[in-house]
Amino acid sequence: MINTKEFFKALTGLSESSEIPIEELVEKVRQSILKAVKKEYPDGDNFNVTINPDENLFEVCIMRVVVDDEPININEINIAEARTINPNCICGDSVPFELDPSAFGIAAAMNAKQNIRHDVKEFEKEKLIAQFKDKVHDIVSATVQKVEPSGNATLTVDKNELYLYKNEQIPGEVLKEGDIIKIYIVEISAPEKKFSIKISRTHKDLVKRLFELEIPEIYEGVVEIKAISREAGSRTKIAVCSKDSNVDPVGACIGPKRSRISKVVEELGGEKIDIIVYDENPEKFIAKSLSPADVVSVEIAEGERTATVVVPNSQLSLAIGNKGQNAKLAARLTGYRIDIKPENPLF
Repeated sequence: MINTKEFFKALTGLSESSEIPIEELVEKVRQSILKAVKKEYPDGDNFNVTINPDENLFEVCIMRVVVDDEPININEINIAEARTINPNCICGDSVPFELDPSAFGIAAAMNAKQNIRHDVKEFEKEKLIAQFKDKVHDIVSATVQKVEPSGNATLTVDKNELYLYKNEQIPGEVLKEGDIIKIYIVEISAPEKKFSIKISRTHKDLVKRLFELEIPEIYEGVVEIKAISREAGSRTKIAVCSKDSNVDPVGACIGPKRSRISKVVEELGGEKIDIIVYDENPEKFIAKSLSPADVVSVEIAEGERTATVVVPNSQLSLAIGNKGQNAKLAARLTGYRIDIKPENPLF
């Protein structure tokens, strides 16, 4: 027999821990028991499962039709036996015949457990989607909960666990339990299938959001970020422009005594940041994008997004950068393929 007191206590505890309304859990259990009863009594037509936590009531019965002769199956009951249940019944009435749940209780409990476990996961998924759908393409603060030997890390955001893969962490940074870091919510992937929230510290828009947090002029729309290119952990180039002639976009981003840019650099573990003034003239923009190198001239091929850039011989390695990084970042920033040549080729 089912211990109804313990059953309802466990059900209430599950409802509180999962935040799933107890009415939903009760209905799930009822459907699971009904399924188990029908399997145990395949010839039965009309079953009734009553679960009422308020009244501590848990009953399973089959409604049997009262007949005045020998019952032909489990769906019928002789009137003499029926009147032991309901003295006032007549032929054609239906009377409840209580079933012993011990015959199907284990199967029903296992089925209910599986379904409830699935419901808990679905509820948690929906709760996460509701909490994070408005944070997609934004940054949030997260606490490092655990770091695996592989480098992958478990983070918590508002008591929710998120997984930060090693390849989404800034190269060279070492996360430790208890660290509070900023993460970029890239996307909620396949919410109807295998659910996951993709987060990153390498995404270029992490830098964009950090600038919006630290620089009021960007947040207020006075200074606009036009483009970003990034090699996480090494260097970022960011192109900005001002909508107010009285506001210097580069100065606004750097801040007094580099106070603003320093906070962004610190969050990124010392990553270098080049702030460039955006120019609608592509030649001028390309020239600026190769900062800190000086540029002699820029020539754009007609009908192609290709630019030939001439730099002083002494600036060639600076313009190209270590392993071509400066040139690559400039190309991504401007959207042009850049071919860098020395001013006086050596023969």
